Amino acid sequence: MIIDSHQHFWKYEAEKHSWIDDDMSVIRRDFLPSDLEKVYEENGVDGCVVVQADQTIEENTFLLELAKQHSFIKGIVGWVDLRSNTVEKKLEEYSQQVKIKGFRHVVQGEPDHNFLLRPNFLRGISNLEKFNFVYDILVFPHQLGAVLEFVKLFPNQKFVIDHIAKPYIKDGFFEGWATLMSAIAKHENVYCKLSGMVTEADYKTWTEIQLEPYMNHVLNIFGSDRVLFGSDWPVCLVASNYTRMKNTLSNFIASLSQTEQDAIMGSNAVEFYNL
Repeated sequence: MIIDSHQHFWKYEAEKHSWIDDDMSVIRRDFLPSDLEKVYEENGVDGCVVVQADQTIEENTFLLELAKQHSFIKGIVGWVDLRSNTVEKKLEEYSQQVKIKGFRHVVQGEPDHNFLLRPNFLRGISNLEKFNFVYDILVFPHQLGAVLEFVKLFPNQKFVIDHIAKPYIKDGFFEGWATLMSAIAKHENVYCKLSGMVTEADYKTWTEIQLEPYMNHVLNIFGSDRVLFGSDWPVCLVASNYTRMKNTLSNFIASLSQTEQDAIMGSNAVEFYNL
């Protein structure tokens, strides 16, 4: 079974999706399940986890409605304001929605490098475990120091790092990212998605060889039982097509045992997100 652990849907609005800059203009349109279903049929993908692209409660409602209509959507990573004084009540409400598996905040967009460590945010995170929710960590490399301190505080909370923490592949930077990721990976409640790499490289000239040191490092430190395949569709389309992106990962893990390949391509996502 192949499970894409990271993709998005949206109805494009210029103001809401202002992060889609001119270099990414190819994705300035609607992307909905009918588009992705065709892609999955062509690539032998059985299901997905859809991740929030908008930080509103309305986003959760939008994704829940899509999941009701399309059975290949196996899980949802939504958004709640984890800093709110009423977050526990909101989490309790969402615990009744079987498709909602966890939450994410776009920490990469926060100017405070230590956003993850602020008391009101930590209070919100402390409520996730009791409802069996996971948390997706979306950061840039300069925020990994905070991530390390953050995961230490919650040894029983399941975390996954999105997009291998977005290393600066285009610029060839490696060591600082690698050192902090190694320290984070020592915490066995933290997983990592092999996703989002092609858009951190040069959109037009990236090669599999450029990505290999980063993928090798993630596999070495997390192991095949804590790594998940994710496409980051449709964002990946600014630098690739789905087939090339998926084949890049498939080629990379081809030397592993079939059990390890199956884990990375699907069963780890099933276990992590309780699909």
